[in-house]
Amino acid sequence: MTGLKLLDVFYTLLHLLIIGFNLTGWVWQATRRLHLYSVLATAGSWLLLGIWYGIGYCPITDWQWQVKAKLGERDLPNSFIKYQVDKLTGADVDAAVIDTTTAVSFAAVALISFYLNIVRWRKRR
Repeated sequence: MTGLKLLDVFYTLLHLLIIGFNLTGWVWQATRRLHLYSVLATAGSWLLLGIWYGIGYCPITDWQWQVKAKLGERDLPNSFIKYQVDKLTGADVDAAVIDTTTAVSFAAVALISFYLNIVRWRKRR
């Protein structure tokens, strides 16, 4: 049981690291290329893997939900972000609101990353 709890904590920290980096990694010039790769990997998971598993699919969420199920948690939402927002607020926030906020935020940072990594880079050449 302790191993499963540690794995659950690991997946939570990994999620938070990826989400945080996807939201802010474009800020620092030294991390902009890595940020673009992270955004592309996330988009690939959500959209390409989403073809088979459902749009927005995240393998890390899938693995973490398997761990949580073994720990006895039930009725888990599709989204790690919804799970965390509900847990932090104590409310049952509408999944559509969470999904829309997530998609808009992600689209914004993806566009910023694309601009900083591609458009701006081409202008400097």
